[in-house]
Amino acid sequence: MEYSEISEELKKIIQPALEEDGFELVELIFAQSRFGSALALLVDRIGGGINLGDCTILNRKIGELLDVSGLIQEGYSLEVSSPGIDRPLKTKNDFLRCAGKSAKFFLREAINGKIELNAKVCQADDKVVRVETRQGIWEIPLSNINKAKQII
Repeated sequence: MEYSEISEELKKIIQPALEEDGFELVELIFAQSRFGSALALLVDRIGGGINLGDCTILNRKIGELLDVSGLIQEGYSLEVSSPGIDRPLKTKNDFLRCAGKSAKFFLREAINGKIELNAKVCQADDKVVRVETRQGIWEIPLSNINKAKQII
């Protein structure tokens, strides 16, 4: 199985376990490093406010869950951490949480000649984010957003 396929299977195992404890998976990165496989999880408490103790407990719980699943065959490192103040914006809910605030967008394909832009988040649904720019209201398809972060 390739890393992208394993990543999807890992999400299916990890997300429900986090949600039952009141946490959400913000980002999962599973990749090869020079020391073997590495799994990095950005996790937040639903509604915000994760702390170091939470990350420690979740690291143990998820490690045990992964060991039982047998999904990762070789040795791996596991890191569970907070998304921090510059949390990535990926989903409709991420953008809704950021409504009324400015964000920096890095797009896959240019819109109105822009591949990078700063804009105020207005609304979001499952397909697009509506933002206010100096040129007016733009709709950015979620699928066209390579990366987005709230401007602090």
